[in-house]
Amino acid sequence: MSSQPSPDPLAAQLAPASTALLTVECQRGVVGADSALPELAHQVRSTGVLDRIAELTATAHRAGVQVLHAVAERRPDGRGANRNARLFRAAERLPVRQLAGSPAVQVAEPVPVAEEDLVVRRLHGLSPLAGTDVDALLRNLGVRTLVVTGVSANVAVPNAVFDAVNLGYTAVVPADAIAGVPADYTAAMIQHTLALVATVTTADEVRARWTD
Repeated sequence: MSSQPSPDPLAAQLAPASTALLTVECQRGVVGADSALPELAHQVRSTGVLDRIAELTATAHRAGVQVLHAVAERRPDGRGANRNARLFRAAERLPVRQLAGSPAVQVAEPVPVAEEDLVVRRLHGLSPLAGTDVDALLRNLGVRTLVVTGVSANVAVPNAVFDAVNLGYTAVVPADAIAGVPADYTAAMIQHTLALVATVTTADEVRARWTD
């Protein structure tokens, strides 16, 4: 009697028809050469994180996985933006501002943007999901699993993961496709927080499920 192959839980979670890839704040003004946050930009580039996000995005395109790019921006007059945390007030003083319509809020190279990708922009808050169209878009697309990549592991990425879980999605985090500062904080965040609520894996493991 032949034995049946063992089920692959990750492959089941990452079924292309019900999965979306989310890139968080992978924009020129955050991770690009002229970043407002040079330490974070250096971290995401020097460690290969941005390249892995680009490779994941290209693989998602080929596999028919929906890609969403979450961009944080603000109006030149700041209307509607938060000022209720030190982070927001500090951002107002940075030399590079994430102004709507400026190069700073374009998706950074080498992450590819396809015609079928959705770019979701937010003017307020800390999360790519809370107060944006992302949840409604995902539900309309039949998405049940959200693969979260990008920056930062300090703020926006955990916010995205928590919100996804609270909304009933399965969250998958490729640990080598997110970044924060300092470098050792990202590993601690993954081990002690994100691993409790999300499936933690690697970019290669995700790509392998989309290329079989």
